[in-house]
Amino acid sequence: MNEVIASLQAHRSFRSYQDKPVEEEQLHQIIQSVQAAPNWINGQQYSIIAVKNEERKKKLAELCGNQKHIEEAPVFLIFCADFYRTYLASEMEGTSLNVTNDIDSLIVGTTDVGISLGTAVAAAESLGLGTVAIGGIRRKALEVIDMLNLPEYVIPISGLCIGHPGEDDGQKPRLPKEAVYHEERYNRELQPLLEDYNDIYSRYLEGRTKNNRFGTWTQFVAAFFSRRYYQGIEEVLRKQKFPGN
Repeated sequence: MNEVIASLQAHRSFRSYQDKPVEEEQLHQIIQSVQAAPNWINGQQYSIIAVKNEERKKKLAELCGNQKHIEEAPVFLIFCADFYRTYLASEMEGTSLNVTNDIDSLIVGTTDVGISLGTAVAAAESLGLGTVAIGGIRRKALEVIDMLNLPEYVIPISGLCIGHPGEDDGQKPRLPKEAVYHEERYNRELQPLLEDYNDIYSRYLEGRTKNNRFGTWTQFVAAFFSRRYYQGIEEVLRKQKFPGN
């Protein structure tokens, strides 16, 4: 196993950080790594906004659902799907921008963000830093848009805390390979695998020294997706001229 594979397979989320800054050169290397990552047609439909100011991090922590680790991390990155540069390119070339009417544009933007976020996590961890992704950036997305001065055609997708790791809660067990990897055709007979994984997952949750709780993986995801978790997403898409509303 080489160092890259070892680092990737050792991933875990950190919600506690030391009172120690992230060096500017480290942040530079992370962003440079993201810029080298693949993206659709080299359109690079993402942007990253770094927030380091303590008051602004505190406000973002509140908007994300009072997630204190956003305050504690020295750097909080917000990853956005971004077609504003494409809008400017269209203006420069005298063509029309079709983002608003094309749902595939939303897929492209969120895919580029996902690749960028994953690359940033891998790069940060290779430097000995810890991270945790924050989907809560969409909880009060309209306020985030105003706070970050996002133009039309730009929407916040995910945040990322970066810092020197504090308390380690351990690595969450993942689904078995057979549940996520298929050869030639999709295998629909997954329930036995999920039942086995429920046992592993519940034991992990109960055994944690901090934030231990009871329940299974299927209970958690079923409850999560039984309702609309973040309200107002349609309004965000409409305001920022994205499709899907």
